[in-house]
Amino acid sequence: MTPQDAVDLARQAVLLVLLVCTPVLAAGLLIGLLIGLLQAVTQIQEQTVAFVPKLIAMMVVLVLTLPWVLVQLIEYTQDVIRNIPELL
Repeated sequence: MTPQDAVDLARQAVLLVLLVCTPVLAAGLLIGLLIGLLQAVTQIQEQTVAFVPKLIAMMVVLVLTLPWVLVQLIEYTQDVIRNIPELL
């Protein structure tokens, strides 16, 4: 295994993690922004108000995207295992 192969594997793994995490993080960001705007309009400055809606939204998005996430992870794992002979 050359150093370039190790760098390529690490790059692919980081890109996959970013791709898989994006829907959940985007949902948390969107809900957080909406709750923040609502708090600014109503002048409610309680920090715990935003936590529960963000948590629920992120869990719902995770449940909805879980089949896609599993397919992505399985494909990556199969690709890495398939390429082991070439890397050695």
